[in-house]
Amino acid sequence: MEDKEMKIRDIEITGIACDSKKVSDGSLFVAIKGASQDGHKFIDEAVNKGARIVVHQEPFDACPAGGKAVFIRVKDTRKALGRLAARFYGNPSAALKVVGVTGTNGKTTITYLIENILAGAGFNPAVIGTINYRFNGKAVPAGNTTPGPVDIQSLLADMLKNKVNYAVMEVSSHSLDQDRVEAVRFSHAIFTNLTQDHLDYHGTIDNYFQAKARLFRKMPGGSVSIINNDSPYAKDIVSLTGSRVLTYGLTEQCDVYATDINFNVSGTSFTAHTPRGELDIRSALIGRHNVYNLLAAIAFGVSEKLKTSSISSAIRDFKFVPGRLERIDRGQDFFVFVDYAHTDDALVNVLTALRELSKKRIIAVFGCGGDRDKAKRPKMGKAVSQLADFALITSDNPRSEDPQSIIKDILKGIDKDNYKVVEQREKAIKEALSMARSGDIILIAGKGHETYQITKGRSAPFDDREVVKRCLRSMNY
Repeated sequence: MEDKEMKIRDIEITGIACDSKKVSDGSLFVAIKGASQDGHKFIDEAVNKGARIVVHQEPFDACPAGGKAVFIRVKDTRKALGRLAARFYGNPSAALKVVGVTGTNGKTTITYLIENILAGAGFNPAVIGTINYRFNGKAVPAGNTTPGPVDIQSLLADMLKNKVNYAVMEVSSHSLDQDRVEAVRFSHAIFTNLTQDHLDYHGTIDNYFQAKARLFRKMPGGSVSIINNDSPYAKDIVSLTGSRVLTYGLTEQCDVYATDINFNVSGTSFTAHTPRGELDIRSALIGRHNVYNLLAAIAFGVSEKLKTSSISSAIRDFKFVPGRLERIDRGQDFFVFVDYAHTDDALVNVLTALRELSKKRIIAVFGCGGDRDKAKRPKMGKAVSQLADFALITSDNPRSEDPQSIIKDILKGIDKDNYKVVEQREKAIKEALSMARSGDIILIAGKGHETYQITKGRSAPFDDREVVKRCLRSMNY
């Protein structure tokens, strides 16, 4: 054992990888057993490409390529990868504050709000999220909402090197289940809500919740958990975390709550009550669901003892989140919004918010993603049929599925005659716009900020916002 330990200590590692294609001379390779690929099958390739150390979980007797690598067997290579990556990059999360935001809906908006609040208070924040990873004026398109463990630690180390104070991170249920944030030390964790999503991966709503709950179970001493107290899961989250808890919601039982809420097409206003006093909130964001998002961001600011005037000012100056109830205005006499809503709960929130803005018609264009939770499709159909005046059911990202098969699943939840199927998304958007009368609201839902559409496994450029603008121009707006 001593000889092996000495041998390992003498090895200089130049990088860490769990993808054999990314291995270079001097790398440490961690064999991960995934859903579609097993890294143990690529150990030979990794060693032949120069891996000096191989960390594996399954038994492995023979060292390939003439015994050039040292083999270490561990109980769980996923956890090992996260911890090794943190060590390799110098444990950057111990030196900056990392804010984790998890929940079904609201994560992206909250990260944008917190980023703006921190910047307004004089800090240098960074964001890792669904739309992109950004800091110091640089933005990199996001591959996953939460990147892999090596990429996370590399990003955090780069942020620290560039004098970032706070990293605000969307933490997906997949990333928690797959230990992507293993060895990330969070100063704050925010729980937004939990409704049906990703059951194609998690299987049950309880499994989905347990994945989210892992973030709060692992919060270190001195950290803060910010919990939506109006969620049915709030008590469970509070009971399992050992961190300090700050709650938010719409009742006086919460630490941070809102009264005197008003909505209009220009935005939202309310009074925020906090342990540090009242805040007069004016925001360009629309809808009750955004009141919750705003309260979560306010609660974070309060937990960090930021000036309440600075919090209010930052919120007032913030205009919109890309693809989240983003208004497209070319001078037309009706309203057009593009939103990322792709669950039944998100659609209910958005449509309810829009209903409070106008007594005219709401016309919705939406579809459901392929190769994802099929059980939510009829629920989404039902939500739109009940809350919109008319719906055009179309393709979202069919991926490998037949678009007509997805649409049939959506139709199972509709029992009203207030819809039309237009499979091609651009045609559906154009038809919705041509139907609009003065004061009507057109909602284009599902893709939001996305700039592509995946059909038959191929990705092609497609941005709902640009399509809307192009159609409006053709209508002389």
